Amino acid sequence: MNSINDLLAEGLLSLCHSDSAIENIIAPRREEIIALLDAYLAEIMTHNPVLSLVGTNQPEELVIRHVLDSLAPLGIISRKCNLSNVADVGSGAGLPGIPLAITLPDSEFTLIERKGRRSGFLRNTLTALVNKNHRLSNVSVEEQEMEKVKPHRFTMVTFRAFKPLDPKILKKLFRLCANGGVLAAYKGRQNKVEAEMAELERQMPNQTIRWELIPCPVPMLDEERHLLLLS
Repeated sequence: MNSINDLLAEGLLSLCHSDSAIENIIAPRREEIIALLDAYLAEIMTHNPVLSLVGTNQPEELVIRHVLDSLAPLGIISRKCNLSNVADVGSGAGLPGIPLAITLPDSEFTLIERKGRRSGFLRNTLTALVNKNHRLSNVSVEEQEMEKVKPHRFTMVTFRAFKPLDPKILKKLFRLCANGGVLAAYKGRQNKVEAEMAELERQMPNQTIRWELIPCPVPMLDEERHLLLLS
């Protein structure tokens, strides 16, 4: 089996080849990004057996299904979203927030996680990365439910955890957005997402939901992956 560093290097190279915007972000800092991601994955593998942060502790799955999946939309969001102040809601193990923050050091990231043990993991991980002489000073953690977070702060709100979307959750998510802010949802198969959005629009007949579904293939993963942008 390839080492984590080899898998990360291969996956990042594939993402760079797939999108010039990703290459412009990653290529100048490639070695630093790999070192940070490697240190981050080491923290997940250490604490996952006790905290059940993600559904696997296999290095290959962690790299492909979690880190590369988090980074696959990097070119899309860099072109279409204001990334000055980003929230990752239901952050859990810090996905996609920490991989995105590693690659976007000029953006501020807030990891919103209501469960104390998981938010503790996130804080400890940020400290561990600093102690290993890596820089991740653009990330903070807020331990509370999203409806209690101070509103109208974020230019982009991203999440992997909510499926399917419903009017109640959508209202809570949009409450976090600053004027002109965008929701960026990590999603799978196109037909399922289109059915989900049709049902959401049926439940909200008096509101206009602008949405765009964009393919974002993940290296080494033979599954449909999409980014759903809502505004």
